[in-house]
Amino acid sequence: MVVSPGFIDLHSHSDFTLLVDGKAESKIRQGVTTEIIGESESAGPVLGPATEHMDTELAPLGIKRTWTTLGQYFSVLQKHGMSVNIASYVGSGQVRWDVIGNVNRRPTADEMQKMKSLVDQAMRDGAIGLSAGLIYPPDSYTQTGDFVQLAKVTARYGGIYTSHIRDESDHEPEALREAISIGEQAGVPVHILHFKAAGQENWGKIGDMAAIIQAARNRGIDVTADQYPYIAGMTGLQMCLPPKYLEGTHEEVVDRLKDPKAHDEIRRLIASGVPGWEDHVQGTGGWHGVMVMSVQNPANKQFEGKRMDEVAKMMGKDPVDALSDLLISEHSFPFAIYFAMSEEDVRTALREPWVGIGSDGLAVSPEMGFMGQPHPRFYGTFPRVLSEYVREQKVITLPDAIRKMTSLAAQITGLTDRGLLRPGLAADIVIFDPQTVRDTATFTHPAQYPEGIPYVIVNGTVVIDQGQHTGAMPGRVLYGRGHQTH
Repeated sequence: MVVSPGFIDLHSHSDFTLLVDGKAESKIRQGVTTEIIGESESAGPVLGPATEHMDTELAPLGIKRTWTTLGQYFSVLQKHGMSVNIASYVGSGQVRWDVIGNVNRRPTADEMQKMKSLVDQAMRDGAIGLSAGLIYPPDSYTQTGDFVQLAKVTARYGGIYTSHIRDESDHEPEALREAISIGEQAGVPVHILHFKAAGQENWGKIGDMAAIIQAARNRGIDVTADQYPYIAGMTGLQMCLPPKYLEGTHEEVVDRLKDPKAHDEIRRLIASGVPGWEDHVQGTGGWHGVMVMSVQNPANKQFEGKRMDEVAKMMGKDPVDALSDLLISEHSFPFAIYFAMSEEDVRTALREPWVGIGSDGLAVSPEMGFMGQPHPRFYGTFPRVLSEYVREQKVITLPDAIRKMTSLAAQITGLTDRGLLRPGLAADIVIFDPQTVRDTATFTHPAQYPEGIPYVIVNGTVVIDQGQHTGAMPGRVLYGRGHQTH
């Protein structure tokens, strides 16, 4: 057996699923003992236009929100109990929703001040830094200088700037340089989420992207990244739509889709592209590259696990009409899987010493019906690295894989009390068999736990014992450096 520090998932979205089921089965069984949450839209602060937006998102999970600040959310989570530790960013998209909503305009000086004070409060509540999702509205409407101002607030508390960059396909070089420049101007480290080269025309360019990051590191800027070991990503199905159709509330987006004339324009824009827009349909090689993952409306369950060209055929409609009808008939936006990357690029990125591992998944279990057909990364990310890329393909060595999943991740996120096996540090430990560890989750049958990880210990308490969950919930909220100062 290999005895390793517990794995730290650098990019997780378990913010709310942990409130549904704190056992975190799909993560803890992979050996994940700490999850980093809060990308782009964090669990707090929640006020103004963000209130209705978040409550709509929480409704399918059956969660009644009782918090407004990030600190209050941390207390709710800790009281509820969980098997993994969490640390959270404050999302730039969240504070923008709070203050001006999902609107495409610059904030006024007064609004900017409010956003900065919300970031300041969240850092004192224990956030580890600022996160941004620049392809998602309202962050997609935000200019570089505004991110710099918000990131400067986190600098006072030793925070970091973490980014889902503005474009991961044709304009990735500019998007990477923007993220690096935000960190450089704000005086904070920069972390790039799910480092990849998306879109078939960009396959093979990941080495050039890595060179941009390496050049910044050579200049003394602390830039790191994470990746998941798959050739497909996952995000909302509505991200197939051009940017102008994504502004406003869920209802406003849906109302636009009810106009048949809009469909003609959507068709045209998907075919021709929009400057600065990462076209998810073209980037996956067409509608067959987009797979419906999870829906809430029982009438649409038949479409889960189907490609959008198949959905269109089942509906007897053109793909844009089918997409619009699907989005209109759901209470919250469905999720989709986008097949946009190449296997060779996944290997190239994995060899970079500054790339850690982040699932970009959620802590779920097969019993949670609302997740539909999730991305296999929810269940398989960490064991997949160990089996596919260490044991089978020998892309990296076992010690290097473990470093990426543990000490590197702790270093990136500023967690000084774990990530290594050393006296005095937290006893987050995973014990696995290097010969048999493997992921069993696939795109067609994703809700399957991995094999070869019989023991997982969190804060000194055994959570996985001989492959079974003990029901223990020893997980803790791990606070950022700003928390100690107030």
